[in-house]
Amino acid sequence: MRIAVVGDVLLDEDVRGGARRLSPDGPVPVVDVEETRRRAGGAGLAAGLLASAGHEVVLVTVLGDDDAGTRLRDVLTGTEVVAGPSGSLTPVKRRLLAGAHVVARMDEGCGAGARPESTAEMRAALERADAVLVSDYGRGLCEDPALREALRLRAAAVPVVWDPHPRGAQPVSGVAAVTPNAAEAAALTGTPADDCRTATRAAAALLRTWPAEAAVVTLGGEGALALERGGLPLFAPVHRTAAGDACGAGDRFAGSLCAHLAAGAPLGRATEAAVAEAAAFIAAGGVGAPAQETAEHGLGTSNSLDARLETVRAQGGTVVATGGCFDLLHAGHARTLAAARRLGDVLVVCVNSDASVRRLKGPGRPFVPQEDRVALLEALACVDAAVVFEEDSPERTLERLRPDLWVKGGDYTADSLPETELVSRWGGQTVTVPFLPGRSTTSLAAARQAAG
Repeated sequence: MRIAVVGDVLLDEDVRGGARRLSPDGPVPVVDVEETRRRAGGAGLAAGLLASAGHEVVLVTVLGDDDAGTRLRDVLTGTEVVAGPSGSLTPVKRRLLAGAHVVARMDEGCGAGARPESTAEMRAALERADAVLVSDYGRGLCEDPALREALRLRAAAVPVVWDPHPRGAQPVSGVAAVTPNAAEAAALTGTPADDCRTATRAAAALLRTWPAEAAVVTLGGEGALALERGGLPLFAPVHRTAAGDACGAGDRFAGSLCAHLAAGAPLGRATEAAVAEAAAFIAAGGVGAPAQETAEHGLGTSNSLDARLETVRAQGGTVVATGGCFDLLHAGHARTLAAARRLGDVLVVCVNSDASVRRLKGPGRPFVPQEDRVALLEALACVDAAVVFEEDSPERTLERLRPDLWVKGGDYTADSLPETELVSRWGGQTVTVPFLPGRSTTSLAAARQAAG
């Protein structure tokens, strides 16, 4: 699909270093600058995230003619850009980070500027798009009458998602969805949007005011609330919350929603997928991570899980892993998993594939397919991720994950765990935790069969 991203761009700079002492001038940290990373912000970030997810993207925007604008053009290299003149200084948002923590943000040229005008070439780029994401950062481009008319005409033919700004323009008629976050929804409607119930009221207020077909209010680490005109509200929760830099998560969400709507998904399904992909984006390191696709499985995908574990280790945390078939979840599993999670900062469960279970347990097993077993495990608060392995033993998966602790139930011994020697090679340790006697999938299955 070809997706046009329309909106204001800015230059984001992350100035990063270590902070090991306080300034003699006041109780503030001294950051020893080690690197400065630059990237496109605003609509430019939204376009880059869609491109990294494998979509064909064209960025429709305006650019300033100054040094910051030159640096912005440099970071946009590789992205198709159709741009007119902005007539204003290029806005720069610079974050000072001590390690992974934001110490301060410094803005330059982010005040009100001249209202830019679209060009014929910019408007023509919309006609070739299968979907449009309007990423309004309140700098006036989305107020241009000619551009608004072009967007209105395109909204009658393809999905248009409008990511609004409190100082931005009202969406044009016919847009498929507007995607404010909770703070933006509250500012736009005067209605708090802190949870599912209040977000529903804010979404309804937006639909009374704006000519959109749906309002989707994002609620940070809680998920998102979607309300279609004339429909019932749908709450899409975050199934696996991960700590991390949330910068860009809203752009990732809006872009994902737009892409799924363009692919024909109904609003509810598109919202669920966008929530999962935005959560995976944060778990993988957010804007500070290398560009990569984050699939709907989130932390269970190879790239995003590896990045999460690397972050945990960099912060001095402990990675814990356990494994098994988990064919029928029972109280024994729950006790083992909860105990394992308390031993560290992240718990990864290695799950035997369907073929592996059949080889180990015989025909007729598993009772529950691997996709459902993974979903059930990742729904548990104590489980951060579940990964499927095809072999009879999780050794290859453990070599990739390299956990600090490999945890099994107390009914296992060192002789019955061949993974013990493997884990010790990188300094890891095998630990057992108490188990509940008499709880097993085999006994549950036998009891069910006896009950007939």
